[in-house]
Amino acid sequence: MTGPVLGKLEWRPAAEVPELLAAPVRAGLGAIPGYAAPIDPGLADTAAFCAEYDVPMAASANCVIVHGKRAGESTYAAVMVLATHRADVNGVIRKHLGVRKISFAAQDDAVGSTGMEYGGITPIGLPADWPVLVDEAVANAGPVVIGSGVRASKLLVDGADLARLPTADVLKLAAPAD
Repeated sequence: MTGPVLGKLEWRPAAEVPELLAAPVRAGLGAIPGYAAPIDPGLADTAAFCAEYDVPMAASANCVIVHGKRAGESTYAAVMVLATHRADVNGVIRKHLGVRKISFAAQDDAVGSTGMEYGGITPIGLPADWPVLVDEAVANAGPVVIGSGVRASKLLVDGADLARLPTADVLKLAAPAD
């Protein structure tokens, strides 16, 4: 069975191709109706992926892991933003998480904490106590391409389903990039 049409990819129901997903993503997908497609892992980064596979940047959502600190306490969170937007990490996101300092998580920390490959990290299957901050543009975008936990594939899910993840909060986190 094939899935929806988006770009030059052969989308299949993710449940039928579990080998395309990282173990935490397989475990976390649950009731989210997602589709997966194999890609060249060298083209996993958003701009290269969109150009090669004819996927509009507005249909691609990036997941960035941020790390905040306050009074010796650490907080990790996933931030979902359309590829056409820029997240307000030091303003809205920092304040929402209630941290004094915030930055993008170090690559080794992000990979080690998620069990996913860098460049494929996704909000599905993250540690249960991590907030998932979904920009309202992602939640309203309809189908969006996100990571699958590995660089050799992508997931296609509805942005509204990301907003329904157990630890998700939908906020105005970003603005269109110039």
